[in-house]
Amino acid sequence: MNKPVRPISSQSLKLPTADGALETYRLAASRTFPAKLEGTLNRVAFSAAHVVADPRADVDPWLAAAIDWDRTIAFREHVWDLGLGVAEAMDTAQRGMGLDWPTSLELIQRSVKAAKARGNALVFSGAGTDHLAVEHARSIDNVIHAYEEQIAAVERAGGRIILMASRALAKLGKSADDYARVYDRVLSQVREPVIIHWLGDMFDPALSGYWGTADLDKAMDTAVAIINANAAKVDGVKVSLLDKQREIDMRRRLDPRVKMYTGDDFNYAELIAGDDKGFSHALLGIFDAIAPAASYALSRLAAGDEASFHDVLGPTVPLSRHIFKAPTRFYKTGIVFMAYLNGHQDHFTMVGGQESARSTLHLAELFRLADKAGLLANPELATRRMATILATRGIDA
Repeated sequence: MNKPVRPISSQSLKLPTADGALETYRLAASRTFPAKLEGTLNRVAFSAAHVVADPRADVDPWLAAAIDWDRTIAFREHVWDLGLGVAEAMDTAQRGMGLDWPTSLELIQRSVKAAKARGNALVFSGAGTDHLAVEHARSIDNVIHAYEEQIAAVERAGGRIILMASRALAKLGKSADDYARVYDRVLSQVREPVIIHWLGDMFDPALSGYWGTADLDKAMDTAVAIINANAAKVDGVKVSLLDKQREIDMRRRLDPRVKMYTGDDFNYAELIAGDDKGFSHALLGIFDAIAPAASYALSRLAAGDEASFHDVLGPTVPLSRHIFKAPTRFYKTGIVFMAYLNGHQDHFTMVGGQESARSTLHLAELFRLADKAGLLANPELATRRMATILATRGIDA
């Protein structure tokens, strides 16, 4: 199958450069990708999906979340149409950075209901301990009870679970035994196998020292031991350490029943492709921004056309590395900006006011990289919207 392209765009605009100047940027040829999955997939692939804020709501963005529920669910339907699953109420949805547990639970309930209406589309939802303020967590039992409360709420909604890392456990857990106590207890109670999320401190500094140690080798030993001991209760593990070799090492140590879901937004293409000893499935925030390209690439991989898989997905990696550059926790801004450029929402407003978390130069480079990867679905619309954002930041494009 030939790679999909459209004629070279006639669009151009002035973009700021690192030396303080403006350059005339002319858009490249843009690819077109199917709006729905064509073919099949041989990897399980989730997009950790963002939420669309309601810019007309009378709230203080730093203090309260106002969600545009229609647009938020519509985006999930877009993801499902492409054959991808939705990882709901995760850090891409600004969980812990503007989205509190009550709003997260409503999001989960609405998403699960929408998935069931679409023939049980794939959705797993985050259950953690974020309703337990870290400063109020006094004991390991507090952490266990907090996990139990959220797991019960997700299961009452009919949802499958992603067991999120716990800031409270990171504070209180001092040893491998502490972590084993929590995970063994919690996993013994879940209704269906869960995905365990190991989120590195580059995504959330409050998770430093997770698994009871700052030594990542020892942390992996603990995580693998806990997961393999509970393999019947674990669908898979998502690793978000931005370290491809650690992910490869870990997946080779997992019980064969347990999937590895890459959370490596720097190296996902090669990790999904795999090697002669195995491969990773995917649970990625970047798949929110590149869902059509990801779907098409994965369908080519399933068809045995690995060259086309890399041809499509490879050029998206520089964009992803830019969006997820340090401070990595601000990647959500780039994800939502891509949704705005591609017409999935009519504004660049975020929960918590996080649209301010990246610089104008960062957004300009994001635009260049998205264009070079063929990810601007409508170059004319994207150019107008980029110019609008630049104008609000004092740049006449």
